[in-house]
Amino acid sequence: MVDYEVKKHTKINRIPIRGHYDEETVHSIIDSSLICHLGFVQNDRPFVIPCIHGREGRTLYLHGAKASRLMDESGSGKEICVTFTHVDGIVLARSLFHSSMNYRSVVAFGKGRALNTDEEKMHALDIVSEQLCQGRWEGARTPSEKELRATSVVAVDIDFASAKIRTGGANDDEEDLAGPWWAGVLPVETKILTPIPSDDLKINPNPPQHVQDRVGDVL
Repeated sequence: MVDYEVKKHTKINRIPIRGHYDEETVHSIIDSSLICHLGFVQNDRPFVIPCIHGREGRTLYLHGAKASRLMDESGSGKEICVTFTHVDGIVLARSLFHSSMNYRSVVAFGKGRALNTDEEKMHALDIVSEQLCQGRWEGARTPSEKELRATSVVAVDIDFASAKIRTGGANDDEEDLAGPWWAGVLPVETKILTPIPSDDLKINPNPPQHVQDRVGDVL
């Protein structure tokens, strides 16, 4: 199992037992996230923007409109930060101080580079499409030359990354355990539900197999 190198800015200091640096854990959280949040600084002002992504090895692929601030900055070669978060439960402790959430999260750092050739762009968009719904690249019309020209695609090579995960119930103080307050967890689940076909479909409205295969997936 390969680990990401631990650096000062990626080391989990608060409850370090919840920290994970192995590729398997980090990549599983990235791959099951529907969106990421990309942080960068432009003209001394910080921005955090949500974005759809795909991953291949230690490379993230992002795409957007050619004229967008997100694509200009993320593909400029500057240092950027990308985060991913799943909320798995609301932890209600006896005390408000100890109330929390169960979660899986990743913070990744790297430099982005713009992809310029159609071949590079098509490969990256394939990766992004397949992460959203495996089989969709073959099950839909691929981008036209005009659409490729209007789209910016950025590859972010992950230099450093760490995951932090919380599971379990409330961690109340001993003196509160006999108190009159309820404690427990409200589970949260993100799940792919039954497809809703477009009203203007000219073909059989039943979803193809690759779409049906996504139904029931818990992220």
